[in-house]
Amino acid sequence: MSFRQNLLRARSHIVMICALIAGLLLVLWLETLGEPPEEPDRQARQDLMQPFDDLTPLPLAIRGESSDRDLDHARIAWTYFQNNVDPDTGLANSVHDYPSTTMWETGSYIVAILSAERLGLIPREQAEQRLTKLLTSLRNLRLFQDVLPNKAYHTRTLELVDYSNKPTELGLGWSALDVARIVATFGLIERNHPELAPTVEALLDHWQMDRMVQGGELIGTNVSAGEVRENQEGRVGYEQYAAKAMMLFGYDVYRAYEVQDNLMVKQVQGQPIPVDNRLHRGTTPAFVVSEPYLFDGLEFGFDDRSHRFATAIYRAQEARHAETGILTAVTESHLSEDPYFSYSTVWGGGADWAVMTFRGDRIDSRRTIATKAAFGWHALFGTDYTAELVEALSEFADPVKGWPEGIYEASGEPNSSTTANTNAVVLAALAFKATGPLMRVPE
Repeated sequence: MSFRQNLLRARSHIVMICALIAGLLLVLWLETLGEPPEEPDRQARQDLMQPFDDLTPLPLAIRGESSDRDLDHARIAWTYFQNNVDPDTGLANSVHDYPSTTMWETGSYIVAILSAERLGLIPREQAEQRLTKLLTSLRNLRLFQDVLPNKAYHTRTLELVDYSNKPTELGLGWSALDVARIVATFGLIERNHPELAPTVEALLDHWQMDRMVQGGELIGTNVSAGEVRENQEGRVGYEQYAAKAMMLFGYDVYRAYEVQDNLMVKQVQGQPIPVDNRLHRGTTPAFVVSEPYLFDGLEFGFDDRSHRFATAIYRAQEARHAETGILTAVTESHLSEDPYFSYSTVWGGGADWAVMTFRGDRIDSRRTIATKAAFGWHALFGTDYTAELVEALSEFADPVKGWPEGIYEASGEPNSSTTANTNAVVLAALAFKATGPLMRVPE
């Protein structure tokens, strides 16, 4: 029988096989019909995170105990609060002997109380008394437009004040980041002193917290020429720390916690540095400093992303020292001289290692080897370099006043401004060495 005859006899089978193949191809095509191609923006966002995915986070250095030297350092830090807490209101001065505070620094005082308790510097009863007095004063504050705390208060009178600590009828507005910072510490109170949870919840019910959350973002207010204006607050680092705080109490801040929509990566000393692509105050490229990552690690405990970001930011500072021999531990700091506050950055204002004012001016001569960065990084990562930082700063500790802000890099002279934030971070760092993050109650 010829091939042609066999082909004719088998034609019905061939047709069936072809139909089956065609049907299978049709099904596969229908399954993919309507699936959009991968979005270029999504791919770009994934690519931005790749340097951090490739990075190995440094191991944490929880020691499980405090050395005698640690406790000596902690007592010096606690001295600041013994000197600077008003006996009537229970509020702590932001700066030594200056009776003004913000919600940010008030949160730092709460961290200091909880850390001092963990380290055995004060008994539990004293910690509860201090927290109760503080929470009572916060409940009695006159709020900005009866909504949320003003940006600044007088620690003795509880009056709304301006930035010169003068009473103001209207106020300055509220800072969403500052409010979120103290909300973070309210979570720490509830975790460490559950008996105070009803007091905390009543206080939060009194504040109109929902006014500072809109569309998943954090919203603050400013007063300009008597007009109150709302604005989004937070840049990469600070924004995610604040978002974690708000999520503790059930607020939807998904956009604030996400980073990829606002992320760019800058290489500094061979490290990928996470930078916000939004401008600071609408004019200046955003700042990257150590502080929000120190707070996150010491208080909450890192998540995977913040651990990787923190590792890169720390390693850049260590690498600068290895390359130049200059001790480097940079963050925001008060200054003992004009302009009295600066952001010593890993990257900021468009350049590596820029030192910036809040308005965006360069003041690199004020770069400070920051006490809180040294102690914070040493607690978290415990490297030979962090030990060297702490050793260099130890000679400037003041047993009468507390720990100063640090050392001016250019002159080697102390930046002698002494603040609640720095001394609170020292205490939190030393508590972390012994027991881990404040959010985790030791057994």
